[in-house]
Amino acid sequence: MQDIVARLTAELGEAVTVDPERLTAVRTDKSGWLSPGAPLAVVEATSAWQVQATLRIANELGVGVVPRGAGTGLAAGATGGDGVVVLCLDRMDRILEIDPADGIAVVEPGVINADLDAALEPYGLWYAPDPASKAISTIGGNIATNAGGLLCAKYGVTREAVLALKVVLADGRLISVGHRTVKGVTGYDLTALFVGSEGTLGVVVEATVRVLPRPVGDVVTIGAFFPAVRQAAQAASAIVGAQLRPAVMELLDGQSLDAVRAYLGAAVIRDAMGPAAGDGFLLVQFDQSPAPETVLRAVELIEADGGQTRVSTDAATGEQLLAIRRAMHPALEASGEVLIEDLSVPRSRLADAFDAIAEVSARHGVRIPTAAHAGDGNLHPNFVLENGMEQKIWDAADDLFRAALDLGGTLTGEHGVGVLKRHHLVDELGADVYRLQQQLKAVFDPQGILNPGKVFTTS
Repeated sequence: MQDIVARLTAELGEAVTVDPERLTAVRTDKSGWLSPGAPLAVVEATSAWQVQATLRIANELGVGVVPRGAGTGLAAGATGGDGVVVLCLDRMDRILEIDPADGIAVVEPGVINADLDAALEPYGLWYAPDPASKAISTIGGNIATNAGGLLCAKYGVTREAVLALKVVLADGRLISVGHRTVKGVTGYDLTALFVGSEGTLGVVVEATVRVLPRPVGDVVTIGAFFPAVRQAAQAASAIVGAQLRPAVMELLDGQSLDAVRAYLGAAVIRDAMGPAAGDGFLLVQFDQSPAPETVLRAVELIEADGGQTRVSTDAATGEQLLAIRRAMHPALEASGEVLIEDLSVPRSRLADAFDAIAEVSARHGVRIPTAAHAGDGNLHPNFVLENGMEQKIWDAADDLFRAALDLGGTLTGEHGVGVLKRHHLVDELGADVYRLQQQLKAVFDPQGILNPGKVFTTS
């Protein structure tokens, strides 16, 4: 093991650190998971050749490498533990090109999502994928997990925005996949394969992404309180079924609302929504000057399910309403330790998913405040960790994952599998597909050095 540190240092110099504080910091991420043991070293890469050298040396010596961005993941997918090298890419943060004529940007993996969007604004362009962590998460990390966000119901997740990649393979070779063109069907779509692969197939060192004209026109925001969260979920499904296509449709249950009230102050919600209250909150936003009949139809559907609505065409009020949703996770984190989970169901089963959450919560005696990207059926149950309840939390989460699968859903909509969901992967994929995926990884990574222990329970 000392050989890997010596060889990396000889070739990469000060890019390699064994500082104990740094080794400890990369053992965890936003999920709260702490990997057992400390990594051997951290490589702070600033160029593709340093990534190539790291992987070439590690592959020769059979040492695992964990690619890592900003450490904002929620499935422990980029945590480094005993006997591995952590390859940090957040210092590869250059925007290499913005091409308005072709509608693309070329970036290194460490570029912060929101920074790319800010750089595009003078060109009248924007980068649509918008995870809640966009102010702190990197494009490389977004690609690794195929991140989503509030706008993906209308504008799609990260995969829809990625046109081409430069990737370093496990043995240090640098390859290019994809196209700068909008269309391109030559050979297998390896670009799409790398997106969402969680660093298990290769390390992205450059991405060519699709950028769009920045939306223009008025924004109309609808906020609605409901007596019960199931009614809010039914209204969201009705809006989807009516094909109204809002840009944003978010849902908070009663426990989440209580946390936000405590965090922001009741007056903030009252200023945005008036005196209305309830056990479910639905936020619907249409961009690009929606047709009046579209907004009216959405209001009709919401009120048909018992919602008390407030409609705003004022940008400031719209931001106040969005702030209620954005405050949910900070509010929960401020109140204690929380396991933020992620599952998706067909949009027509959203209300059933909230019923399943309530049942699991009652059976295990665990609080599970939940938010949802209601426009695409992606729910974020938050398991509140209280003293002596750790095993209860994991048991409740396992039952909820099984319930999601029973509803025709999936284990993860945007956080990835990482460590926390790997023991459920075969339940969703089936034994044959699970084995095929293991074999596919072996094609790209014969020695199994890339992000070992993540996604798959066995090699």
